[in-house]
This record gives sequence, structure tokens and C-alpha cells, in this order.
Amino acid sequence: MNVARSFNTWRKYRQIVTELGRMSSRELQDLGIDRADIHSVARASVAR
Repeated sequence: MNVARSFNTWRKYRQIVTELGRMSSRELQDLGIDRADIHSVARASVAR
């Protein structure tokens, strides 16, 4: 079960990174996210 949970967490992380990566710098700025922070925001999001 731990492997399945890890895989699902990784999948959610990749989905968040992909979606944020597709946004323009302006859209990210409106959300208060710098492009360089996408990976840390995604990690924090799946850690919840």
C-alpha cells in the first residue's frame, strides 16, 4: 500500500508542476508564486 500511496503522491506532484508550468508569469504572479518556486509549492501542496 505504501508504494501505491507514494506513486499517487508523485502523480499529484507532477500534475501540479505541469499545471503551474503552463501558466504565464503574469498568472503565477497573480497567485503570488514565482516561477522558480513551482517545485517547492507543489511539494508543499502534496505534503498536506
